[in-house]
Amino acid sequence: MSALRRLRTDAGDPDPRTLVFRDRVGRPLRRSNFRRRVWLPSLVRAGLLGQVVNTGPHRYRAVWPDREGVEWSAEFTTEREAVASVAAKGVGGMRFHDLRHTYATWLVTDGVPINLVQRVMGHEQASTTLDRYTHTPADYAARILDAFTLPADDLLTPAGESPLRARWMRARRACELRRSIYPE
Repeated sequence: MSALRRLRTDAGDPDPRTLVFRDRVGRPLRRSNFRRRVWLPSLVRAGLLGQVVNTGPHRYRAVWPDREGVEWSAEFTTEREAVASVAAKGVGGMRFHDLRHTYATWLVTDGVPINLVQRVMGHEQASTTLDRYTHTPADYAARILDAFTLPADDLLTPAGESPLRARWMRARRACELRRSIYPE
């Protein structure tokens, strides 16, 4: 933790060896380069933006959808070229920032009090968290029914017995971790 805190508070350029995403010279990647060189190829390798399949020695088939959903493909001699092609031509996938929305939604959906989610997300107002960063899960109706059908004793059981309390405790630890890294 102290190492992360030092990295955040040090003035000037950080030590290139401590950067997670850096260019070939050791400088921090710009946002556009991060997206092109790290994020989109990661989506391709995860199968979220298209696919690259090894079809033989030094043969890779790249497959990706266009905006109309038509599937395109091309052959390449290296996996790197195939992944780069799908990353450049594929449509869809998710943005890195979408992970922030997902995290906030999961916290709220799992019953973490909104004031804690607000603090973890670093928002001044809880309305920002609720309006912009949380989305209704597909099973929201079942979750609401469960909340009303659970006996009150189930909601008040000790930490080791209640999944809801265990999730709340994890979120609380996440909030404390964030505060230790980014003190107010």
